[in-house]
Amino acid sequence: MKRIVEYLQQKSIIFKSLKEISLKELGSRKKIKLFLGVDLKGYYADIIKLEKKSRVLRKEVEELMFLHEKLEKYIDTSIKKKYIIIVAPLCSKAKALLEANGWKVWHDIS
Repeated sequence: MKRIVEYLQQKSIIFKSLKEISLKELGSRKKIKLFLGVDLKGYYADIIKLEKKSRVLRKEVEELMFLHEKLEKYIDTSIKKKYIIIVAPLCSKAKALLEANGWKVWHDIS
């Protein structure tokens, strides 16, 4: 959690509250980290951190966007800001799909 907060501070994004959401609550078995934050203006933000060795393809991106929709239904409000941190090789079509749907994509290969 501390690493996520520090990473977001480097990107000049600050939240009043930030909590990790258990994927079991949403009925998912994916190996990602999902955070829900409230920024200083009171807007909800969804932060997904995805770390893996294999390439992130368009099919997996569609599953992540479906998970975002489930999160909106779970908290019963709309989420205005969507961020995804990807530490893996990323398919260009998958990145284009995310950006076309309003996601801010940070692609780090570490």
